[in-house]
Amino acid sequence: MTNLISTQLEAMGIRPVGPVYFQLPVAELVEHAIRKQEASLTDSGALSFETGKFTGRSPESRFLVKDSLTAETVNWGKVNKPVTTELFDMLYQRVTLYLSDIPLYVRSVQACNHKAYAQQVLTVTEKPCQDIFVNNMFINVDVNEQRQIDWTVLVASKLQVEDYEALGLPTSHCVILDLSRQIILIIGTAYTGEIKKSIFSALNYYLPLKHNVLTMHCAANVGKDKDTALFFGLSGTGKTTLSSDEGRLLIGDDEHGWTKSEVFNFEGGCYAKTIGLTYQHEPQIYKAIRFGALLENVNFKPGTRDADYNDRSITENMRASYPIEFLDNVNPTGFGAAPKNIFFLSADAFGVLPPISKLTTEQAMFYFINGYTAKVAGTEMGVQTPTATFSACFGAAFLPLHPMQYAEMLKQKLEEDPTIQVWLVNTGWVAGPYGVGRRIQLAYTRQLIRSAIESHLCDAGYEEHPVFGLQMPRECPGIPENLLNPKKMWANPEGYDEMANKLKGMFDENYAQYVPVEAVK
Repeated sequence: MTNLISTQLEAMGIRPVGPVYFQLPVAELVEHAIRKQEASLTDSGALSFETGKFTGRSPESRFLVKDSLTAETVNWGKVNKPVTTELFDMLYQRVTLYLSDIPLYVRSVQACNHKAYAQQVLTVTEKPCQDIFVNNMFINVDVNEQRQIDWTVLVASKLQVEDYEALGLPTSHCVILDLSRQIILIIGTAYTGEIKKSIFSALNYYLPLKHNVLTMHCAANVGKDKDTALFFGLSGTGKTTLSSDEGRLLIGDDEHGWTKSEVFNFEGGCYAKTIGLTYQHEPQIYKAIRFGALLENVNFKPGTRDADYNDRSITENMRASYPIEFLDNVNPTGFGAAPKNIFFLSADAFGVLPPISKLTTEQAMFYFINGYTAKVAGTEMGVQTPTATFSACFGAAFLPLHPMQYAEMLKQKLEEDPTIQVWLVNTGWVAGPYGVGRRIQLAYTRQLIRSAIESHLCDAGYEEHPVFGLQMPRECPGIPENLLNPKKMWANPEGYDEMANKLKGMFDENYAQYVPVEAVK
């Protein structure tokens, strides 16, 4: 452990009585995890572990400290719930006392793959698997070259806030961000995604305000002509899958910043959902799950050490984290030029959005703010109906500022460079809603995106969608013509019109929270 880290721990009030494992190699961390019986190796060499009670984030238990810095800048509400400095200090003291009494895994890493915006992050965790996750997901740099720590994440995953009701908290676990002191507390949950998304939330506050950098919940890749493409989308829309294209180099699969002239990755790894994963459909991701990768909440096939990606008995949110260099098609610099194409991915279970459509700047604002997808809720009797899901800027849960601040930054960039093209892509259902229609083939979606990037969609012109006003291409190489106009795929045209108008009404109602609908034509 370096003197800097030792001093940092002591300054935080952490005075370990047990061992402190600093910057251990992954192989040694794997040994620790197996010896502690916290994880086991799969046949591919990846380490598999379970995160316990929590297999996803806990948004109801996430808070930000409200102080003189954040009082007027944070968009307070259901997403950004305030706590006092006094409550944070009380919990901070409990966390540091707790961490002082147990073996610690400490790692110093970097967020932001850009010299001008690099942020040094110190994580203190209690599990070797958590430390592997940090190693995989952030940027590893030479410890001897690291400067003063910018952000500190303290993870006390087994600690419980027993008197949470008296303190005004909803649960005995919580995640609290102090954006002024740049400290994050994660209490009572072992779900590793809380570490990643807490730093993302912090960057979503810090970079736009201090550096005028647009922070984005998106994937990014770059082609042989140095043309960058961005992929926005909520969980299940294909963001990770579609950005991993054999013909293009991946910049990153989840979190990026957009400066005046560049797009750069915040992370050093990927955190992919693995439910239904197969080599046939996602070979890049499948091959990346090897020694050094970390599987979360994935069962084994009976009698084997073969990961069962179809067994959702633990959770549908089964994940794999791995360093980005585990992929074959990676841009080693971690950044690229400003984008030429932007794709908003929506898995429309109502089956009415076109497979692809071109957006104006005003429409881009509308669909960016709405951040739409649809999820399917199942019942015991098998009756399943689509439910619209809206998440502003495709990442409302991680936005400390008002969503319109990010949207206005995007609008400014689109107006400054009118050659940037924005597309709405439906990766969901065609020929009817869920239960009637079918999911659009991944091969078709890939072809549509490739054609958009290669400017092949404009050859035959566009037709306007009568309800949404979207510009739908008339032709695309390798795509059935009827597929491009979703109404033509429905057996019941009147039913299509009814469903399309219903969904458009949902869009308008959601958008009205931010901007009067009359402002968008």
